[in-house]
Amino acid sequence: MLSTARVLCLSLLAVLTAAPTATAADGWSLAPAGGGRPACYAEGEPGTTLQDTVSVTNPTSRPVTVRLRGTGVPITFAATAVRVPARTRADIPFTVNVPATAAPGDRTGTIAARDRDGREATVRLQLHVKGPELSALTVEHLAVRGDRITYDLVNRGTTPLTPSLAVHATGVLGTHLDRAPRTLPVRLPPGRRLKLTEPWHHPALDAVDLRLTVTAPGGAHDTAETSARFVPWGAAAGTAGAALTAGGALFLVRRGRRRRDDDGRAAEGPRTEAELTGAVM
Repeated sequence: MLSTARVLCLSLLAVLTAAPTATAADGWSLAPAGGGRPACYAEGEPGTTLQDTVSVTNPTSRPVTVRLRGTGVPITFAATAVRVPARTRADIPFTVNVPATAAPGDRTGTIAARDRDGREATVRLQLHVKGPELSALTVEHLAVRGDRITYDLVNRGTTPLTPSLAVHATGVLGTHLDRAPRTLPVRLPPGRRLKLTEPWHHPALDAVDLRLTVTAPGGAHDTAETSARFVPWGAAAGTAGAALTAGGALFLVRRGRRRRDDDGRAAEGPRTEAELTGAVM
């Protein structure tokens, strides 16, 4: 959607001083159109297109050609290459396209002009995206993988987040992990997902309930829980082997007893057979 541009002069007294008039000795110059503005300033809601103009002034006796580019915010110029005759000023309109998914807040960009000799001049562009500020996040895909806890953080709000993490793990044998909240060394922009890991020396044997709690300034918080079972597989294999040996011995004993019965010896009660076919987990 399009909206009427809102081009405002910065109101701070400290920045209202007009730029000095360019002279031939200074060469060409770049400035916001209209004079007296130290920067371009645009304000609008997500999905809007804002308009403004910059001026290239050439007070010299020779024409100059400059190329324009923008950084920091999405800027589109009416012309990216401009030839300015001697002693002439050229006004170049441009638009700022605010993405529909842009989060409310302030952004800073730069408009730069460079001539064929490599001389460059810049103008600061300040963009304010209007809208409510919402702080919200979720913790997803929590899992225990070896000696790591893996999880995803998703920014569901409209403001960048610097989250804090607390970890708690309790099992049948007691508490194995109780990490107080600490700030994570990450910055999560709105709408972004971040995969993270947390180191953990888990117990060798226990059934553990794990809980992650994440908070962020502005009231954002979420909790995720999962369970994990830890078994020392070497010991478990030994136990299974012992059970298999015992079952084999039982099998042989029962088989031997049956052979004696087949030899014609008296046997009281029904004959039985037992065979261990596998370990029961």
